[in-house]
Amino acid sequence: MSLITTRVHGDIHELQLARPPVNALDPALCLALVHALEHALAQGARGIVLAGGPKVFSAGLDVPYLLSLGDDQDALLQAWSAFFRAARALAACPVPVVAAMAGHAPAGGCVLALCCDYRVLADGPYRIGLNETQVGLVAPEGIQALLARVVGTHRAERLLVEGAMPEAREALRIGLVDELTDIDDVPARARAWLERLLHLPSMPMRKTRAIARRDVVAALAPERIALERFVEQWSHPDTQTALRAMLARIGK
Repeated sequence: MSLITTRVHGDIHELQLARPPVNALDPALCLALVHALEHALAQGARGIVLAGGPKVFSAGLDVPYLLSLGDDQDALLQAWSAFFRAARALAACPVPVVAAMAGHAPAGGCVLALCCDYRVLADGPYRIGLNETQVGLVAPEGIQALLARVVGTHRAERLLVEGAMPEAREALRIGLVDELTDIDDVPARARAWLERLLHLPSMPMRKTRAIARRDVVAALAPERIALERFVEQWSHPDTQTALRAMLARIGK
């Protein structure tokens, strides 16, 4: 079964993460997303909708899979590299991308959304944010910059240090998401935003967008992610204890 479901709506291609139950981001799903983006662009897509599952857009990285790798630093590097490859593919996509989130988007799910141009979230008790400190991780400097870009520096500091996950209405108020709508209407609203953009003269819109989003691409540069240091921190006792406690809470 394909890990990405593609639906074509004229010039807009909707790519839906399809790894139930919560679209946990393992290397296979991350690389499937990269390839689906490449295929959509090769097919002439002028806009991309990135969708997830009902009630959970993506629960972030597949922690049980990562813990199963033990102290294998090479395997951990490969797993995290696949995730950041997917994030960079979204950030550098030459056409506009909308995150259509019909549910929660913690941690890695939030990172993917921050790499998009526009974020539509289901209205309701759905949370989005970078909760890394709560599960024993340190968000790389570049990821912190992506959050600060949309909510401001001081607010990003507070959210990051606390590992806060605001609900939909608060996420809209602080600018973490751009629009709320009924859970059943999320993909349609994402397409509607893209359609407005695609009615503009194409060359000026795309060149203006590329200039405006240079900082998104720059935030994901290898030196701002420092992946080897991040993977080293993965083995820290505080991190391992917090991750295993989280899995115990959710029954994994």
